[in-house]
Amino acid sequence: MSSDGIEGALHAARALILADLTARDVADPQVVSLVEEVLTKRRWWVEQWPDGVDYVAGLVAQDVQDALLEGYGRWPVCRSCAADGDPHALSVEPELGPEPHWVCGKEGAVVAPVGSLT
Repeated sequence: MSSDGIEGALHAARALILADLTARDVADPQVVSLVEEVLTKRRWWVEQWPDGVDYVAGLVAQDVQDALLEGYGRWPVCRSCAADGDPHALSVEPELGPEPHWVCGKEGAVVAPVGSLT
């Protein structure tokens, strides 16, 4: 995999996760900086395993989700379950695969592709 391909995948992952953060009103400067830190770590990972380039978007989403848990709380919250008084975070599926999407683990329902939260 060329460095251009790796950079393209990282930029695409950045755009997807920023779209989801913006859709849920979480994209403040501190969170955007956190995304940049995550991308730096994933850049090293994908340089070591170029065949994993198709998995970068899902991994970046999971990494950002994990980082936000410490300083922000659960993100993104499942809106349908939160309305029922059972707030929990959506998860990324597949955990390691292409075309990642946000899933409500309680209902087993796909909510949106990563990058398409509303």
